[in-house]
Amino acid sequence: MSLRYALLGLLADRPASGYDLLQRFKGSLANVWPATQSQIYTELAKLADADFIAVSDEGPRGRKEYTLTDAGRADLRDWLTDTKPKRVVRNEMLLRVFFLGVIPQEQAREYLSDIEAGSAKGVAALAELEATTDWDDNDLSNYGRMAMVWGQRFYAMNQQWAQWALDQLPPGGNSEDVSS
Repeated sequence: MSLRYALLGLLADRPASGYDLLQRFKGSLANVWPATQSQIYTELAKLADADFIAVSDEGPRGRKEYTLTDAGRADLRDWLTDTKPKRVVRNEMLLRVFFLGVIPQEQAREYLSDIEAGSAKGVAALAELEATTDWDDNDLSNYGRMAMVWGQRFYAMNQQWAQWALDQLPPGGNSEDVSS
């Protein structure tokens, strides 16, 4: 459901083609709400059928540029103000951490190291995004930057936590399977 609102929100900023929206997802929303090309085009068709967006321009090879309609803007506003976000309380990564004692310590160390490395990549990717983005004074840029900083802090926290968790493991490690 949120892909719908991500697309409506991006179109509230300015008209765009499906390809343009895919690029904007990659450059701004991928860490918040990833989407594939097929998901975007499928959702655009649904939004057009519901009259939430309209084709505002057609170009070569069937390229369509979409614009947000008044009904789409109203739906986006209703979602923003009247629908409470679902709080995700499941965290598979931490569930696995809870049971790392079932596997050999070296595998546990590898799992935690992977969390640390993945988080470091996330920190670096968002730093690059911040450095390469032309930040304007428009709403999408201002609020997008807020979301980006949340992502930076999230990845940094996970990286720091994983480093701490690795330090909690005794040096060396057993090589026997603790589940047998």
